Amino acid sequence: MRSLVVTAPVAEAELAADVLFGAGVAAVEERPSETAGCVELWTHVGDEQVAIDRVIATLAAGWGHRVVDVDETVADTWRRHAAPIPVTDQLTIVPSWLDEVETAGARIVLDPGSAFGLGDHPTTQLTLRALLRHVEGASTPPRRLLDVGCGSGVLAIAAALAGVDDVQAIDIHAGAVEATVANAARNGAGGRIAASATPLTDVEGMFDVVLANVLAPVLVDLADDLRRVTAPGGLLVISGVLDGRFDHVVAALSPMSVRRVEVLDGWAAVELGRPG
Repeated sequence: MRSLVVTAPVAEAELAADVLFGAGVAAVEERPSETAGCVELWTHVGDEQVAIDRVIATLAAGWGHRVVDVDETVADTWRRHAAPIPVTDQLTIVPSWLDEVETAGARIVLDPGSAFGLGDHPTTQLTLRALLRHVEGASTPPRRLLDVGCGSGVLAIAAALAGVDDVQAIDIHAGAVEATVANAARNGAGGRIAASATPLTDVEGMFDVVLANVLAPVLVDLADDLRRVTAPGGLLVISGVLDGRFDHVVAALSPMSVRRVEVLDGWAAVELGRPG
């Protein structure tokens, strides 16, 4: 197994960890650094070089990084400390190895694989809440939904369980597609979710709801296609952006207009509408 090690100043350790969680990692371990005034953040984003390079591209210029080969059994010890994650009063995400734990309301049983989060990062929480608010508040559920950068599949699964009939989930990381397919089947939603490594540029048709929980630079790069696949009158939810630092992303998505902004722990989810 290959671990990505990021070296950042102590004052920026929390920001660096948030960037890594925003990229979909399952856990970040902070260790002392031999560089004065810095810490090391150890994480795993998959063994494929393309996945590692994608995360490295999001790091700040002053942060160092290296890739280290580690024992897989050691890297997996974070699972012992995992716990159920409440999303709302009626929905809880439960790690698959804790499936016997009792929870109130509905649950999504999730195994993030080796590279994807459990759904506890603020960006995922915000996107989930926006999705459920929109779907459950509609007189009829949206018919088609696209999850861009699906990771473990938690957003796509939540949409399917909430009543969306046609859910497509895409991610350029093959491991994410495998995790989404497995988790969809685990939650009885396999028949409603089509997961693939199709690039957004190749996705055809339009969707009533589009979810894009990816980092700001990626959102800007994908802006034209995010507009294209959002149906007239439809909803686009973007996350992976810092509170107060997403105006350039909204500008790239113009003429879509902001309907709502929710903030959690310094991160934001922005709901945008496409004119009908």
